[in-house]
Amino acid sequence: MKYIDLRSDTVTKPSPAMLEAMMKAEVGDDVFGEDPTINKLQERVASMFGKDAALFVPSGTMGNEVCIKTHTQPGDEIILEQESHIFVYETGAPALLSGVQMITLAGDKGMLTAEQIKQAIRPKAYYLPQTKLICLENTHGRSAGSIIPLDEIKRVRALAINENISMHLDGARLWNACVATSITPKEYATYFDSLSVCFSKGLGAPVGSAIIGNVEFIERARKYRKMFGGGMRQAGILAAAALYALDHNIDRLRDDHAKATYFAGEVSKLRQLPIDMTEVQTNMVFIEISGTGKTQNEILHLLKSNGILVTPERLSSIRAVMHLDVSMEEVKKVVEIFQSFFH
Repeated sequence: MKYIDLRSDTVTKPSPAMLEAMMKAEVGDDVFGEDPTINKLQERVASMFGKDAALFVPSGTMGNEVCIKTHTQPGDEIILEQESHIFVYETGAPALLSGVQMITLAGDKGMLTAEQIKQAIRPKAYYLPQTKLICLENTHGRSAGSIIPLDEIKRVRALAINENISMHLDGARLWNACVATSITPKEYATYFDSLSVCFSKGLGAPVGSAIIGNVEFIERARKYRKMFGGGMRQAGILAAAALYALDHNIDRLRDDHAKATYFAGEVSKLRQLPIDMTEVQTNMVFIEISGTGKTQNEILHLLKSNGILVTPERLSSIRAVMHLDVSMEEVKKVVEIFQSFFH
């Protein structure tokens, strides 16, 4: 059976044109800094975000964890939203790799306010951990791809500067936020000391992320990338896919947003499947299923047996993610299948 795969925007496969770009990539040894395609990608991304330097890494998790390690010392404390990717999905890596502890706060659709964060900052006493880093996530995955408001980011940044605390952005899907808001990558980056961005989600590249910061930060991060096993050799073939994605696949993210809006609007008409439409801001849709009387596993099995793949989310929801490998016609087919089983 051919499935319509809505589990994640990570399931996309390189297009023929992207594969051709990969095959033609000029390569070298990146550990020696000699891969020209990786160097080109790093320069391109740094310029796009208005920072001095960037570093190609294999995954978004490695990007986040290298940044945390570079910002902190063992025994420090970092502040995160309680549903953030770093806290939920990175398998306790900040504790293992950086020796830091995490204090988590409940956000509104992923956003922490400056007031919340201020209350969580430790007083400067030798017998307390030092608050060293604030991590935000935009778009926020566990809030259905919700966009973090720029005005609140600015307020958090002002607090961080006043308290001499660094800020990191998990921007795995930041390009989705940029397309949806028309806020440039450079504008978002202004308020963070480091960022991680992902090429293998909405942009459709097979592998890779980048971390972005000033020159001194990136040079220290390069050492930790090597320590964490991320020093690659002739990886220009991967960087070529990322460059192709930057050239061709950013503006088309609005197509994914349109598919998500259409899908959510139609499914939300079914009484058994309520959707918080205020969360439908980019390419994700969370659907509450408790009204169906079925478990998540039962819903997943029912949909899979009818050619649709989705993932479980939260306690009683499922998640559908739109991406470049699913067409609007396929989305309409999924809606019809939902309509045939639910009311």
